[in-house]
Amino acid sequence: MNLDNIDNVYFIGIGGIGMSALAKYFHAKNKRVAGYDKTKTDITDSLEALGIQVHFEDSVSNIPEPYLNYDTTVIVYTPAVPKANMELVHFKNQPSYTLLKRSEILGLITENTFCLAVAGTHGKTTTTSILGHLLNECQVPVTAFLGGISENYNSNLILNGTEVSVVEADEFDRSFLTLSPDIACITSMDADHLDIYGDASELVKSFGDFSKKVKENGTLFVRNGLPIAGITYGIEDQSDYSIQNIKIENGAYVFDVKTPKTTLKDLQFNLPGRHNLSNALIALAMAVEYGCPHQQLAKALASFKGVKRRFSYHIKREDFVYIDDYAHHPEEINAVYQAVREMYPGKKVLVIFQPHLFSRTRDFIDDFSKSLSQFDQIALLDIYPARETPIEGVSSEWLLSKIENNKKQLIEKSEINALIKESQAQVVLTLGAGDIGEEVKHIKKALEVAN
Repeated sequence: MNLDNIDNVYFIGIGGIGMSALAKYFHAKNKRVAGYDKTKTDITDSLEALGIQVHFEDSVSNIPEPYLNYDTTVIVYTPAVPKANMELVHFKNQPSYTLLKRSEILGLITENTFCLAVAGTHGKTTTTSILGHLLNECQVPVTAFLGGISENYNSNLILNGTEVSVVEADEFDRSFLTLSPDIACITSMDADHLDIYGDASELVKSFGDFSKKVKENGTLFVRNGLPIAGITYGIEDQSDYSIQNIKIENGAYVFDVKTPKTTLKDLQFNLPGRHNLSNALIALAMAVEYGCPHQQLAKALASFKGVKRRFSYHIKREDFVYIDDYAHHPEEINAVYQAVREMYPGKKVLVIFQPHLFSRTRDFIDDFSKSLSQFDQIALLDIYPARETPIEGVSSEWLLSKIENNKKQLIEKSEINALIKESQAQVVLTLGAGDIGEEVKHIKKALEVAN
């Protein structure tokens, strides 16, 4: 379909991080935009501030009149919305309407652009945000759709032109197979979304299918060690693109990057953790492949500030640090632990974790217990269900029983501030992909008042 012929775009699940970026994009393209979401958040507030209509009660009567014209309207929905959603059911029962998943509309937007796509079970959002920033700073006419809020732009959309697009290639329900990128990367293929795939081998197969979606003369980068052919990248190894001579100076990484043609010396990157260093490397490699000048890239990389809820510092003092992170998979928790231990050796660390999805908790229960047991003190909130209904026997109590560390407990959100004060931890982490992110501003305010 030709999106130029569409006047109205209606989003079901408009407050999602990927959906809201699309809503902002269409608003900037002078389309009429509105949508539904179940909860009012900072993201929906930002949409309403742009003049986008958002309502929070699932009712067909709330859909504004212009969006009921099927000739000039496209309906965009996210798989996270329950199938029983009344507005979604209404549009599905009207065959005249064009209904597209978020991934499908993203595929349409990017098909006439030079597309750079970032795939992987971890690292997509940070890598995409770095890559969008690098291209933007090199004056590339780019639109970057981000799965998080970039600290540099205070937005999940970078809009500096429409010739080039940067997107997250999401493996959830095989969404990334709607894309046909010119340059792509695969950062990781750890087992996840087994509620969708059933088996880890099916997930690996889907990444293989994605690798075949790269255009015939395109370029695929693959993290060294993954079982897919491509240009390799890695840290302190013999990859095609490799980071070497790593130092930490004033809380930042300083390092060299060996490329197939040259070595870039003394680059600086300010985000902690080897996982972030790997994200920076692949973003840099993709920008080099696109053709950005090395000197501009070095300056742009040093100016990248990060992504909200990705190792985000909210308090950073000599005597106390509070960090919030989106980590919701055991490997992501391990990456956060490595970063904290590298930056704050010997300090007492309290982690407050909100598990995300009953199925993920069940599928990775032993891995979660191992990754969480590493911290000095652990507190668990109830499982955030998102799109799921409870699974019998799967609970935070079960996960707690598996954690091999005596300093552990279950807490309610209302008990977080008292726990932090009582623990006397020097580093506090809040982790999870649910609504724990909404608690951050309250935690920060209470900690600032106490000090």
